[in-house]
Amino acid sequence: MPRISIPRSTRTHKIAAAVLVTVGASTALAATAEPSSAQIPAAHAAVSVKPVSANGLPAKDAPKKDTTKKAAAKPAKKNDKDEKAAKSKAAAKKSAAKKGAVKHKAAAPKRYTNNLDGWIRESLAIMKAKHIPGTYEGLHRNIMRESSGNPNAVNNWDINAQNGVPSKGLLQVIQPTFDIYHVSGTADKLTDPVANLTAAANYAAHRYGSIDNVNSAY
Repeated sequence: MPRISIPRSTRTHKIAAAVLVTVGASTALAATAEPSSAQIPAAHAAVSVKPVSANGLPAKDAPKKDTTKKAAAKPAKKNDKDEKAAKSKAAAKKSAAKKGAVKHKAAAPKRYTNNLDGWIRESLAIMKAKHIPGTYEGLHRNIMRESSGNPNAVNNWDINAQNGVPSKGLLQVIQPTFDIYHVSGTADKLTDPVANLTAAANYAAHRYGSIDNVNSAY
């Protein structure tokens, strides 16, 4: 059998092999020694870095602003504003009421002319307030027939005159009738124009329904 010759390793070959073995071992050791990112504890995953001042010492934290006082002061400010608005509104209301009272107090009563037209209109205003029916036309028509518009007219010839109670005034009213149907708020005098008209209209309303229904002596 022929002999197989195995070449001997030279010194250079031995050194190269040793280097390869050493490098492979180091690589394997590094692969096993370096932990993966998944194996790093969470506590060491993120490191907080504190700011450093110019001299290398840790910088002091800036003082935090105290917003407690401002937050507490805001509602008080709002309440003060609401209170002022309420006071202003109350003062305006009081002022308006005072002005209204003065205006009402200062309002002068309506004046009527001292003639037949004025007497009729004033009587109608009183009649309206007292719920006595009658119109301007009804009063004027009967006045012209009874006295021709003379508030001092006196009938001295009819049956009433013969009985001692003559008819007087614009609508020729006798004293007993005037006393019974006199309207409060008017003069207590038979020949007063307004008092005479309203008393006569009141009497006619009770007996005929309205002075408008009277077309002759009544």
